[in-house]
Amino acid sequence: MKPAAAPDPLAQLTEIRAIMERSSRFLSLSGLSGVGAGVVALLGAAAGHFYLQSQYPSEYGPAGYSHLVASTEPERQAALPFLLLLAGGVIAAALLVAFFFTQRRTRRAGQTLWSGPARRVAVALAVPLVAGGLFCLRLYLGGDAGMVIPGLLVFYGLALLNASKYTLDEIRWLGLTQIVLGLLAMLQPGWGLLYFALGFGLGHIGYGLLMYNRYERTGAAAQ
Repeated sequence: MKPAAAPDPLAQLTEIRAIMERSSRFLSLSGLSGVGAGVVALLGAAAGHFYLQSQYPSEYGPAGYSHLVASTEPERQAALPFLLLLAGGVIAAALLVAFFFTQRRTRRAGQTLWSGPARRVAVALAVPLVAGGLFCLRLYLGGDAGMVIPGLLVFYGLALLNASKYTLDEIRWLGLTQIVLGLLAMLQPGWGLLYFALGFGLGHIGYGLLMYNRYERTGAAAQ
């Protein structure tokens, strides 16, 4: 009878490291949730564009958002209910999409969605997002509407950087992308909706497709 083969120390260390990562980091984020959130953001940007264009028509082209940036206080107040409703709808729809796909992935992996690492990710995201949302609302009410979308992008990027300690490393690069787009949007406040679509829309879609192909597609997941 042959003696049992000695365990491979390197394999054991790799397994221990994987177990520790699963217990301390939330690794079940679905790439499809990013794609879905990006599509929702693009639809929200389109709705905002058509609304503002209908409120501030111009013979020189799509100048609705540019007009809002330079608008008077009564005009901003009149547009605020629709913008808040639109923002709330986009956030709610994006969260529902993210919840659906991420829960589906965790179930397939036999894991629990609302685990300790997931709670840490949620808190890490929530603090900068809530602070940033209130800050941007105050900017809008104070007459600096052009800085709202740059502020949203920057605060969202900071939230992703903060949460990247507890989840996939790729989240960090998405966060840095949002911050860079927010800083660029500060230089062109009249193009805020375009940067919104680039960051929250195409940025999420690109990230989601990358994550899906890397971690969830059948061939990649089996590697």
